[in-house]
Amino acid sequence: MKKTAAKTEPNVVVMPNWKPEPSHTRHFSGSNHEQFSLMLVNQVSRSIWTAHSDEDYKEKQLSAGLEAMVGLSPQDESEGMLAAQMVALHNAAMECFRRAMIKDQTHEGRQQNLSFANKLTRSYALAMEALDKHRGKGQQKVTVEHVHVHQGGQAIVGNVQTGAGVQPKSEEQPDAKTITHTPEPEMRSAFEAVAETVPQRRDEEREVPDAWRKGNWST
Repeated sequence: MKKTAAKTEPNVVVMPNWKPEPSHTRHFSGSNHEQFSLMLVNQVSRSIWTAHSDEDYKEKQLSAGLEAMVGLSPQDESEGMLAAQMVALHNAAMECFRRAMIKDQTHEGRQQNLSFANKLTRSYALAMEALDKHRGKGQQKVTVEHVHVHQGGQAIVGNVQTGAGVQPKSEEQPDAKTITHTPEPEMRSAFEAVAETVPQRRDEEREVPDAWRKGNWST
């Protein structure tokens, strides 16, 4: 009796004897679980457009899709699923770009394919942003180790720029000398200074005019 080959879905990677090492599955899925990794492999393979590819080129396309997942280096299952989505979004976007370049198509068809490609590339950027956020990239961390705030001062956390010629005070520099206020001598007016140089006579030492001595009081 002749045996017929079992029918399988197109673009599905069938690996009945696939028994990779757990460390190998993490390269493209971020997981040590065999079934989870196989699911992602099949999902990515189905998302690649291979309708017009021969068997040799189809195998290269599927291998390239898996290599893309390896290049994203997923570290857990969440990153593995994001990596699979990014590969699918990229493939779909590039297929829409290809269709938009087909010769002798309508203007509406070209615009529709470009619109789909634009939405897909935006979704790809969002997936990449989500992957970076999951990995903790793009987050600024400020660590303050020693802060000395004197009475009446304010602490500033951040980048502080000083003007030209101004040297910021560091912890290693000795404290600057305290500037104290020395009272200046009181300023005197010019009249007072001149008055001190003029000799003053007391009333009893003043000379009496001759007219007063003779008793001539008439005017």
